[in-house]
Amino acid sequence: MKVKKENIPVVMEAPGMIMRSLSGLGEMTVVFHELPKGTDFTPLLVGLNNDSCHCPHWGYIFEGTFRFIYDDGKEETFTEGDVFYAHPGHTAIVDEDLKFIDFSPSKELAEVMENVGKVMASMG
Repeated sequence: MKVKKENIPVVMEAPGMIMRSLSGLGEMTVVFHELPKGTDFTPLLVGLNNDSCHCPHWGYIFEGTFRFIYDDGKEETFTEGDVFYAHPGHTAIVDEDLKFIDFSPSKELAEVMENVGKVMASMG
């Protein structure tokens, strides 16, 4: 299977931000993110266990910088050119405008995104 980034469906868009997501890659989903500096996923995870993401992610950073903050308080910073794995039990904050791709188990990612949708709807 092969797909161009531009052909991955847009699932979320806001000023300076776009998320494209495609499931059906075995049991994985690919997401291409373009996120502005200051994006903080923490408020969107409220309601999940420990108010954190329980989905693991494997990815690559094309440009920018962001941090994963884990439930145990440890932090990891990822920058342009880094390949990463983020284990379950985390949030993330964008420190510099960011473009990255990640691959995640579809079931867990869908659970997290369902919660994100509910939180966003409650924010108006």
